[in-house]
Amino acid sequence: MSETNVAAENLRQGIERIERLEAEKQALADDIKDVYAEYKAQGFDSKMMREVIRLRKMQPHDRQEMQSILETYLAALGME
Repeated sequence: MSETNVAAENLRQGIERIERLEAEKQALADDIKDVYAEYKAQGFDSKMMREVIRLRKMQPHDRQEMQSILETYLAALGME
């Protein structure tokens, strides 16, 4: 097998692998969407659920710093 054929086969395998992973990623995204819909039907606010998940990903120190800055901004605007 020539070097060109080996490179082409390697490229094809890489492309097919990426395509499979993209399909899996889409399936997971659809599953996540279904879970949000399920909990929304139970009366939960999906937007707030997304926010809680975003906050849980943060380090506690970063989350506290963000909350402190938010409180400062809200106070400056007379919104507290």
